[in-house]
Amino acid sequence: MKKILLLIPLALLVPAAWFALSLLPDPPYEPLDNDGLARMVESGALVIDIRRPEEWRQTGVVEGSHLITAFDARGRMLPDFAERFSAVTDPEQPVVLICRTGNRTDALGRLLVEDAGYQQVFNVSRGIVSWIGGGGAVQDCTLPGPGMRC
Repeated sequence: MKKILLLIPLALLVPAAWFALSLLPDPPYEPLDNDGLARMVESGALVIDIRRPEEWRQTGVVEGSHLITAFDARGRMLPDFAERFSAVTDPEQPVVLICRTGNRTDALGRLLVEDAGYQQVFNVSRGIVSWIGGGGAVQDCTLPGPGMRC
């Protein structure tokens, strides 16, 4: 009986969370599913993986990705991120963002479009987890090469 009582608050929170998410404005970037990411990779689009090094080692990365960690483990943006990001990107060129599940890239994508003047930002909606789950290819990346690419 106690277990059921403990689940009741959680059961009430899930619909409330979905409702709160439905109130957010549409993102100013273009969301990508696995097929969209595959097309972007095939076309040679710039893919930026913003996860931390331990995450790259754990799952691998989309081949050719630029590895530029955006946030520390506590969710704070790293002070040198903007400099490293702008060194490989152009606000007028397409840029694809990927993280673990799409949450960090959602926040970053909004920032890039709304505050930094990027015009063609694409966010892999459910991140590398969905990419791998859908059979997308990854490569191991223990030490990124020059330009932080694997």
